Amino acid sequence: MDIDSKTLRRGWTTGTCAAAATKAACLALMTGEFPAMVEVTLPGGQRPGFALAIEEVGEGFAKAGIIKDAGDDPDVTHGALIMSTVRRGAPASGITFKAGPGVGTVTRPGLPLPPGEPSINPVPRQMIAQAITEVAGEGADFEVEISVPDGEKIAEKTLNGRLGIVGGISILGTTGIVIPYSCSAWIHSIWRGIDVARAAGLDHISGATGNTSEKAAQAYHDLSDVALIDMGDFVGGMLKYIRSHPVPKVTVAGGVAKMTKLAQGMLDVHSKRGLADLEALAKVAEDAGADADLVARIIAANTVAQAFEMAGARGLKLGDRIAALAWKTAAKSLGDPKIALEILVFDRHGQLAGRTEFTPSDHSGSLAPES
Repeated sequence: MDIDSKTLRRGWTTGTCAAAATKAACLALMTGEFPAMVEVTLPGGQRPGFALAIEEVGEGFAKAGIIKDAGDDPDVTHGALIMSTVRRGAPASGITFKAGPGVGTVTRPGLPLPPGEPSINPVPRQMIAQAITEVAGEGADFEVEISVPDGEKIAEKTLNGRLGIVGGISILGTTGIVIPYSCSAWIHSIWRGIDVARAAGLDHISGATGNTSEKAAQAYHDLSDVALIDMGDFVGGMLKYIRSHPVPKVTVAGGVAKMTKLAQGMLDVHSKRGLADLEALAKVAEDAGADADLVARIIAANTVAQAFEMAGARGLKLGDRIAALAWKTAAKSLGDPKIALEILVFDRHGQLAGRTEFTPSDHSGSLAPES
């Protein structure tokens, strides 16, 4: 992988680390000895090896820990100690899971695990079970407790609180491998947020590109935290999931720059994907009645925000025009008359700069007004 001419190193998920720590602890519980290195099988068949950071055997238990290496991905759990404590289980109990300190517990429906379960996702559970089978054979009975020192503090930097996962981080991963800057974890958190909102019976959710627009949209509609989806730059990722997991009313909210990019057809509005086209923005302003002087000033503006300020000073409602065009882009990703779509555009202070009405999102039907 090459980004900005730099080769990026892949890493390992919390699920992979938990499986490796569990395998080492299980082996030590059975033999009294820890391996010098422990290998685990990933869903794709790869078999990476890990060194142990923690080794402890006590009365009826064994504990092992592995430092998570996320490679070159800016993962909040990079460097975290993922620990597994393994104990013998009751006969015929199979493998049971427990959330130790720093690992969250599910409290709301809509997630892959029911309320009350430790937030150790299904694929990591399968990997842990496979790791135990490699040591103890089929049908073994063990209790596995996963813990993460400082996990509760780390979880404050994640969406777990909003998803109703309390007490720490989640043990995650679908492939076992962290691909730098793949953004898959963020996309999956968007999906899980939608699942939780649907399970709670909400008929209106709001996806925002940033904190300011999220708070402004929440206040505008008096929404609960469960209704808020931390969409970030992934407008398309959120809307395409909603298309197959519908919610009756959807608000897309963002600042003037990112909503201008959406208006210009970009469903990923990150700055690295390209800048807003100021000449195209000037044409929108011209169509809205801007004179030649204002058009020239917008083309020469340093930022979209400055262009909006110029338009506002002339009494031009540029935000409503951008909202209408952004609606058209977003509606193409939904295309469902049963889903009503609204666009809210906010300035950097959280003040409303433009909006559309809720409009059925079948793009072939009625469109949001361009006024």
